[in-house]
Amino acid sequence: MRSLRTKITIMTLFAVVFAVTVVTALGVFFIRRTEHKKSDQLLLLLCDTGERNLEYYFGSVQKSVEKIAAFVEADLDGTDDANLSRHMNDVGAYFEQMAYRTNGVLTYYYRIDPDVSKSVKGFWYTNLDGEGFTQHEVTDITQYDTSDTSSLVWFTVPKYENKPIWLPPYITDNLDMRVISYNVPIHWRGKFIGVVGIEIDYTTMADQVNNIRLFDNGYAFLNDSEGTLFYHPRIDVSELTPETMPKVPDGLLEPNTFVTYKFEGVEREAAWLPLSNGMRLSVSVPVSETEGDWLKLIFNILIVAIGVLIAASLFTMYYTKRIVKPLKQLTEAAVQTDRGNYDYILDYDGDDELGKLTTTFKLLSGHMKEHISSLNQQVFIDALTNVKNKGAFSDFSDDLQNRINVSEPELEFAIGMFDCDDLKLINDRYGHEKGDVYLKTACHTICKVFQHSPVFRIGGDEFAVILTKDDYYNRSALAEKFKKTAGDINGLAKNQWEQVNVSMGIAEYDSETDSSVSDIIRRADKQMYQDKSDRKNNLKKQSENS
Repeated sequence: MRSLRTKITIMTLFAVVFAVTVVTALGVFFIRRTEHKKSDQLLLLLCDTGERNLEYYFGSVQKSVEKIAAFVEADLDGTDDANLSRHMNDVGAYFEQMAYRTNGVLTYYYRIDPDVSKSVKGFWYTNLDGEGFTQHEVTDITQYDTSDTSSLVWFTVPKYENKPIWLPPYITDNLDMRVISYNVPIHWRGKFIGVVGIEIDYTTMADQVNNIRLFDNGYAFLNDSEGTLFYHPRIDVSELTPETMPKVPDGLLEPNTFVTYKFEGVEREAAWLPLSNGMRLSVSVPVSETEGDWLKLIFNILIVAIGVLIAASLFTMYYTKRIVKPLKQLTEAAVQTDRGNYDYILDYDGDDELGKLTTTFKLLSGHMKEHISSLNQQVFIDALTNVKNKGAFSDFSDDLQNRINVSEPELEFAIGMFDCDDLKLINDRYGHEKGDVYLKTACHTICKVFQHSPVFRIGGDEFAVILTKDDYYNRSALAEKFKKTAGDINGLAKNQWEQVNVSMGIAEYDSETDSSVSDIIRRADKQMYQDKSDRKNNLKKQSENS
């Protein structure tokens, strides 16, 4: 007679064997049936992620060039050499700011068509060593036939296409480096003036593509709809000619997203997605890796099932601990994220669902932090002048007020208030577009003189500057420099909106008498209005004397 223990053991073993057999059979069926579908999803997911990263990178370059082009066309006020020279200075300063804000910029340029001016050629800046942009001698366009779009492609193609355009990889003139570029033609009153563009290092794009990997032998590459390879991690495209260029598999040139093909004798599967610059991103992996070792997977299932039967309790305790810890971390991270804190520790890096979830959560948190930071920057930037706005000034003032409240020792700062005279008159007489030029010129002059201090536009025609450190100690000299600079500009200006007629008042913080930032602002406002009154009286006297 068998004992109950034996019966339970036999029944348990039978149940386990039966369950494992059924699960194994079903596993074989479903794994083989879904393996291809899963591999396609993985390929498409990775391709989609890579496409988004590349589009974000290319998009940042494209937006920078288009913003610069809009600034250039708005700043143009004539095509004579004097206006173009002044225009070059304005554009150069703005272009430099945008280039430093854009990742991976190798060169940037603004070239004037020789048919517009023979003497004002434009500029070309390069950053070859990563240490900063330096001016480079510009290419002599006049020695080329600009009607031939096969030469000077960065100039001739956008000129004759008459639209912004991404150019495929090419070798730069003079630098002998492989780059890709985005270029925008500039027009003034319907006439082609020149081209603005940014070139990015080919290797920067290659690094982006190299980061897209799947399994052990998966990789990504770039081509176009006609089969031309732009980048391949296993082929030196730069050394190829049209005759030696390998043929891109036909499937990758068709509308189908997925294709199976052979390369170097290995059967591979690939997925591709189009990019906005005309390229196609393809992600490829050996079929043997996408299918996986399903027999080994089934064997592992059997081993795990037997192991669970032998040491269920130990495994339960062990895996419960492993699962609960990262889940607790993820829960706490979610709570911190909800509170706006994105700096927390997620150290679980297991090669399982929780590890992937943890990695994805960290990536999502990082992207959210960057996005919120970018939105915050946009919220505190004035759209017209690109300096900080009234909200940013309020935050700076609150910070200063907190430092005053705690009686911070050796706190030294000054506040400068600026008011653009006669803005309403210019708007009414010449139009708001000229009024915007007037404001931009005034803002540029303030930024140029007080270049080490934050500048704010706090009203329609009002600006403020917070002076600290060297600018604080040199405030009197800077005030005189501002007046002289404004006078120099006014002496050269042909139109009222090109002048810098700005009233100014600067007041410094006095720890003995000032209990709030408002006290300093009021004194600076008072000095500014006194300056406005004195300037008007001087103009009136000059008018009476004349």
